[in-house]
Amino acid sequence: MKKIAYVLTLFLVLVTSLNVYGQDVLKSKDLSTIKVDYLSQDDIAKISAQLKSNNMTIDEAEPIAISKGMSQEEFEKLKIRLNAMSNSSTNKNNSLDKDKTKAEFGRTQEKIVNNKVKDSTNALIFGSELFDTPNLNFEPDLKLATPVNYILGPGDELQISIYGVQEFSASIPVSTEGRISIQYVGQIAVAGMPIEAATQKIKAAIANVYSTVRSGQSQVSVSLNQIRTIKITVIGGKQPGNYSISSLATVYNALHLAGGPGKNGSYRNIELIRNNKVFKNIDIYRFLVKGDQSDNVNLKDNDVIRIPAYSERVKVDGEVKRPGVFEMKKGETFSDLLNFASGFNEFAYTASVNVLQKTGKEFKVHDINESDFSSYIPHSGDVFRVTKILDRFENRIKIEGAVFRPDYYSFTEGMRISDLIARAEGLKEDAYSKRARIIRLKSDLTVEIVNVDLNAALTGDLNSDIELKREDVVTVYSILDFREEYKVTIDGEVKKPGVYDYVENLTLNDLIVQVGGLTGSASKRVEVARMVKSDVINDKDPKRIELLQLEISSDNNEQAKNFILKPFDVINIRRIAVYEKPQMVTISGAVAYPGKYVLANKKEKVYDIVMRAGGLTTISNVEGMKIKRPIKKDELEKLESVDLNLSKNDSLKEKLADIKFSTIPINWEKIEKDKDHYSNVTLFPGDEIEVAVYNEGVKVTGNVLLTSEIPYRSGKGFKYYINAVGGVNNKGWKRKAYIIYPNGKADVTKSFLFFRAYPSVEPDSQIVVPEKPETKKMSTGEWVSIGSVLTSLALLIVTAFK
Repeated sequence: MKKIAYVLTLFLVLVTSLNVYGQDVLKSKDLSTIKVDYLSQDDIAKISAQLKSNNMTIDEAEPIAISKGMSQEEFEKLKIRLNAMSNSSTNKNNSLDKDKTKAEFGRTQEKIVNNKVKDSTNALIFGSELFDTPNLNFEPDLKLATPVNYILGPGDELQISIYGVQEFSASIPVSTEGRISIQYVGQIAVAGMPIEAATQKIKAAIANVYSTVRSGQSQVSVSLNQIRTIKITVIGGKQPGNYSISSLATVYNALHLAGGPGKNGSYRNIELIRNNKVFKNIDIYRFLVKGDQSDNVNLKDNDVIRIPAYSERVKVDGEVKRPGVFEMKKGETFSDLLNFASGFNEFAYTASVNVLQKTGKEFKVHDINESDFSSYIPHSGDVFRVTKILDRFENRIKIEGAVFRPDYYSFTEGMRISDLIARAEGLKEDAYSKRARIIRLKSDLTVEIVNVDLNAALTGDLNSDIELKREDVVTVYSILDFREEYKVTIDGEVKKPGVYDYVENLTLNDLIVQVGGLTGSASKRVEVARMVKSDVINDKDPKRIELLQLEISSDNNEQAKNFILKPFDVINIRRIAVYEKPQMVTISGAVAYPGKYVLANKKEKVYDIVMRAGGLTTISNVEGMKIKRPIKKDELEKLESVDLNLSKNDSLKEKLADIKFSTIPINWEKIEKDKDHYSNVTLFPGDEIEVAVYNEGVKVTGNVLLTSEIPYRSGKGFKYYINAVGGVNNKGWKRKAYIIYPNGKADVTKSFLFFRAYPSVEPDSQIVVPEKPETKKMSTGEWVSIGSVLTSLALLIVTAFK
């Protein structure tokens, strides 16, 4: 009955406590029932969050908690747990910033920085790539469980947790004296102890303080939280020296940090020295060849890795899978060396290997037979050369030509030509069976040809069905090879003119259908040119070919069925005499009906189109009529092909590339008076007649002070308009100024002695002042040279008249 009452009481206390824990501690009225030892880490975290939300520290909350019934002892326990959580949280946050591994596994390692220098001096040495790969470092994996027999030391940090009825958690470092300090438990010496023994010692000490641990109601967990850094020394590496590395680091990790063995360092006799004695001999080849990591032992503080000089090295070149320089141990054979090189590759000659050896005075060459591979002992400095197999076949034979499966086949002694043809699935229908050819390599490496009668060979004649030899090449001819490739040519008004294959009984109708039929402009006239064949030369007959004239219906492709063509015929389908599509010109500007007009006849002139367009309007400028005629591509190419002797930077080249049309001036007043005037030109398709709108302005452009348009004034000359825009600038070439009239004509300034005649100015004209050409001024040296020449000439003249 007493036990039942005790259980009910304990249950009520726990329920009450849990209700209180879920509430704000500061707002709870009664805290006398709280037992801090029974609080979980979540409960402590909630209390910590409640204090933070009220901007209150644990010390500031003490009087409130005491006033609400919490005992001083319980409050001290609560304070300890809150501080422990705060410290743990701080350490965890710092660790998160430093290392992601801490966030996942609760273990960190002090950051170790070693600047590794890649050294490719000994790139051919087998094993050097292990230490020259930047992505390979052999760093210890912090995610693994705590290693068995891990020896604790100063700098390690233990995570000690008590869980169950009582809970406690703290990260406790191992002090420099080798002790850890646990609150309420005291100091415990753990340095130099394996972690398993230290764990038992810590549990026993905690059990003396926490009764629930002694009774088994609570459990203790001990794990490595932070790993210490140890000092080791590497001698004989590419970067020898002292290194700070993880206490979980291994020999390979340290070797990688040191860049591996030095130039003459051994890869197979590395010594791990501990307490001034050789603790382990390391052979890296065991790891490289077999993946055996038995030599990759963990390091301890003050360990020394000594890399002595190699004793024997040999080189393997040629057809092996991994050529390079290899280190050999005493008693190892060529078979072991071949295993290091991963064996022969697919093209290696394996019956014998050549080795270049060194004696005390000179070199010598030795051949190792396949049977001696396992007994030959390599010597230091040996160079083994594995050669390629010969580029030839011991049992190859070939058949080509008119058989169903031309290819290479395996040769067997006694094979005859009929056997080879049978293996090639027999002769094709076009095979020429009276003769086949065999190209044979003789014993003196010269080539001979053997001819075979296939008909006789395939009907059982042993004299014709000759025996074949290795590397014979049998060729079966095709009757198609002896036929000339005949062609016919069709041109003119067909859709796909060109050269086509000739076949027997090909008719003109067949060819017309093959080329897609006739075009709409095809006439009924067809001309066939046929070659003349004769064994006798007739000088009296001048004909080179035979011309045949045919007539067909131009609107029907199915015709001339019975006209048989012959090889090399040339067929020409003529165009009908009159077949022209409507062509158009354009008129724009000051006319009544501008737009496009069809040329009604071949002699359509400017006057005819202007009248069809309704004539000129009242705002037209009769002095400003011109025709813009597109320049054809071939005409532009001819223009570009003319050598104008222009400099590389001359802008005229760019202007020529931009020309799209030519301009033809029109004198409309003359055309109105005389329809036969030369200005009334005949129009071509694509021409554009431009009728300018009357404009009383005169444009002045080029190298003038102000590009502008000046109102036209009757009687005013060329100079007036140039002066009206401020005159020419310092680059202007006034005496070469020219004018462009509205109809496209141009006129230039003319000079005679000291007189200059400027062109007349019309409304809507454009005056252009070009730029002066650049002139090179004479240097002082050139002037001195001219003076010297003149002086010499003067002396000669004076001397001549004396």
